[in-house]
Amino acid sequence: MSVEIRNISKFYGSQKALDNISFTVSKGEMLGFLGPNGAGKSTLMKIVTGFIKSSSGTVLVNGKNVGAESLEIKREIGYLPENNPLYSDLYITEYLEIVAGFYKLANSQKRVKEMIGLTGLDSEKHKKIGTLSKGYRQRVGLAQAMIHDPSVLILDEPTSGLDPNQLVQIRSLISEISKEKTVILSSHILQEIEAICKRIVIINQGKLVADSRIEEIGRIERNVVQKVFVAFDKKIPIERLHEITGTGFCENSADGYLISASSHHDIRPEIFRFAVKNDLVILAMVEKQQNLEEVFHSLTH
Repeated sequence: MSVEIRNISKFYGSQKALDNISFTVSKGEMLGFLGPNGAGKSTLMKIVTGFIKSSSGTVLVNGKNVGAESLEIKREIGYLPENNPLYSDLYITEYLEIVAGFYKLANSQKRVKEMIGLTGLDSEKHKKIGTLSKGYRQRVGLAQAMIHDPSVLILDEPTSGLDPNQLVQIRSLISEISKEKTVILSSHILQEIEAICKRIVIINQGKLVADSRIEEIGRIERNVVQKVFVAFDKKIPIERLHEITGTGFCENSADGYLISASSHHDIRPEIFRFAVKNDLVILAMVEKQQNLEEVFHSLTH
């Protein structure tokens, strides 16, 4: 495993910010890390990067204990915090050379040039950071996070405040980076997580409430009953659908009907029997899965 989070809890006085959180992130994986404001996402990211200590539990990065080997761990992690603190009076190249000096890179000027090219900063490299747009400042933040070639990247809200064009650019850049590195990505833009992550972890009020691959998110919530869209060759009064055994709520949907089951029993065979009994031809029948937005709302509301 690349990152192992074992039973992490964090207290601020009597307030519990994290409650026994455990999950792992494999080498080369891009994980979407989700939760509402105040859920504890940034706190956990700071613990993983060694900026703050947990009250209990263990974090391992490439097999090394963050608590015992904090300085060594920082060489293996690139961190872009939510607020992306930068020195606005410095030029881009100047700032990145200073960061490279912190890591005592052998050929810092060459590495700075590589990072400027990789993050698309060539056209802006002679400008002061304070004159850059939000999108380009995020690129500078990504460049400083990667300049020492870490194996793990922790990105806390990297696309926050970007316009749609900037968002697409940064998303594309992160996707390219993730081909060679383990990435933990926090974002409030759920469509972004669905687009570029293969797995999600959701925390709420300091507790882990979901850990699932993207294609399985519709089955996260065990309490959600089945929903089926069906279209017949004839229009019928919606009240007739309650003749179907196991039917709960029904509503009109596009050119058909959306039928919710009253329990976890599969109602599709019952819909078929209803159609045969009433001389109806089924033109379409599709089980509707929850999307990430619906799952997130259900788990954190």
